[in-house]
Amino acid sequence: MMIESFGPGDTYSLGQRLGREAKKGDIFCLNGDLGVGKTVFTQGFAAGLGITEPVNSPTFTILQQYDEGRLPLYHFDVYRIGDVSEMDEVGYEDCFYGDGVTLIEWPERIRELLPEHVVTVTIEKNLEKGFDYRKITVEGTKHEDSGN
Repeated sequence: MMIESFGPGDTYSLGQRLGREAKKGDIFCLNGDLGVGKTVFTQGFAAGLGITEPVNSPTFTILQQYDEGRLPLYHFDVYRIGDVSEMDEVGYEDCFYGDGVTLIEWPERIRELLPEHVVTVTIEKNLEKGFDYRKITVEGTKHEDSGN
């Protein structure tokens, strides 16, 4: 699916919708350059899960966990990962295969650790269409044939 976002509110709303639809064990991989709206998307996603606490990118901690929603949210930002073995130190397997939903920023840095079935969300700017315009592509939704 491809969505056009004309501002942060649209990006937040898409995240919120996908958060409401998320199921236990889902893994969402967020792709996009710095400043395209990955954190805004994640904030909406968290809201869709019923999380009300502030959500920020865990750039320096690698993992931020939120437990107050209908499912736990494991939010990874692996931009600063030097070696995939660092993921063992934060217990990634407990998150990827646990009772919650995982959202990963910069997933290409840990590609070899990702399970076969993930949802990929790619956010791209197009300045010709405006400063706040984003093209958001969602691919690989495990539940797309279930009527959800």
